Amino acid sequence: MQEILRKIEQTGILQMQIPRWFVFLLLINALVALLYLILGICLYRKKDGVTQYVINMVVMLLCPVVGPLFYLFGTIFHHVLMHREVELSDVMFSKQRVHSLLLADVERESNLVPMEEALAVSDTASLRGLMLNVIRGDIQNSLASIALALNSEDSETSHYAASVLRDQLNDFRAYVQKLYTQIKEAKEAGESAAEAAALLITYMDQVLAQHVFTGLEQETFVREMDEVCEILYQEKPGAMESDFCESVVLRLTEIEEYERAEEWCGRAFELYPEQLSSFTSRLKLYYSAGWKEKFFAALEELKHSDIVIDNETLELIRMFST
Repeated sequence: MQEILRKIEQTGILQMQIPRWFVFLLLINALVALLYLILGICLYRKKDGVTQYVINMVVMLLCPVVGPLFYLFGTIFHHVLMHREVELSDVMFSKQRVHSLLLADVERESNLVPMEEALAVSDTASLRGLMLNVIRGDIQNSLASIALALNSEDSETSHYAASVLRDQLNDFRAYVQKLYTQIKEAKEAGESAAEAAALLITYMDQVLAQHVFTGLEQETFVREMDEVCEILYQEKPGAMESDFCESVVLRLTEIEEYERAEEWCGRAFELYPEQLSSFTSRLKLYYSAGWKEKFFAALEELKHSDIVIDNETLELIRMFST
């Protein structure tokens, strides 16, 4: 250190009346910065980490004393006050609280055309691609689209659609028969069948609404659904949800069981007088059956009620009110 000071004196820097202590402080500061860099290179050999230590060393050289003290106290503050053990004893990791958002496959969706259009223009490539994407998705809700492909001129597409549709309908028949038998046996044994009945109603309506069965088989399943709804209503009327009432009314209306459908409309209105579905199901029934007086009476009743009306029903009211 004395040798360095002597050389500095020889250069004439001290003749500028710079205090000896200040020069000594700068040397100490440079030594600290150099040690900081060497320590950083030894501890952090990654390129990005070394770059950060070089930048910090430059700051120390440009800001003597202040720079080293800043990084010193920052490090102490981080390790003493911020670096604490995380308490996880009260943390519950439950998948029920997690809502995963899956991004849509934009490229795949943008290249698809509706099944009707693919069949109309005999677009074999688009039709096959559409079939594969439909099958990879929710098949249970796509049976109607798969049924359309049965009429395709492409033998491969029609054969694949027939195979998938056959398997799905066979699974539906087997599951409905199994659950229907359990419900009947539970009723005869005096046991509760409400839970199984609600499950079967939802499952049956999901498929029957797509009209993939022949006329006779569709009617058979609708009547079974009506029977299950009756069992649920007699055992536990509160479990007969408004959606169940609407579903059985629509399915019965489709097979022209108008009297039975009207009976369910009355029950739905008794259970859920403030539900829009209690009115819309009646309107659809009366319109399909051609009961004009009942239709317009129900329409007037809906217009004067306090029920919030959706756009579809509002357009219906406007159309028949003009």
